[in-house]
Amino acid sequence: MVESVEKQWYVLHTYSGYENKVKENLESRRDSMGMQDFIFDIVVPETEKHEVKNGKDKVVMDKTFPGYVLVQMVMTNRAWYVVRNTPGVTGFIGSHGQGSKPNPLLPDEVDRVMENLGMKQNIQPLDSQVGDTVTITEGAFKDLSGKITSIDNEKGKLKVNIDMFGRETSTELDFNQVKPIAHE
Repeated sequence: MVESVEKQWYVLHTYSGYENKVKENLESRRDSMGMQDFIFDIVVPETEKHEVKNGKDKVVMDKTFPGYVLVQMVMTNRAWYVVRNTPGVTGFIGSHGQGSKPNPLLPDEVDRVMENLGMKQNIQPLDSQVGDTVTITEGAFKDLSGKITSIDNEKGKLKVNIDMFGRETSTELDFNQVKPIAHE
């Protein structure tokens, strides 16, 4: 069997209604079995929903994919065994049974799901610094150039001052919305 050496996202099938319990169980097993270098993030896909119950506004967490949990892991025989045998896990999505390893989610699938959950994944580092000039590649200010005034590496965002109608205007952009201007 070929083992993956990089961490990737996989989808676990669980008993519906037990997603949070599976997450707790898996986190506990990861820690007690020393699997921190193989099992990383465990996400129950859910979004906030506002409900009015008995005349009161209440925030509830709504499962986006009931019966499923996402796990970021390095697929080794031992990690697969630990996850697969966690109470509440009925199997991996993308596995053909008979002990076969599952297929990971594609990077754009992961990005789409995480973005829908309000989480950014795979933030590529910005090859620029404060004071550098960049060209905006998408959005309302596409093809305009401006100077970087601040960079937030954690969120993958930067602020750029652009010249609009003779005035300097600040705009916040994602790293993937700009490209550095090559210095001659």
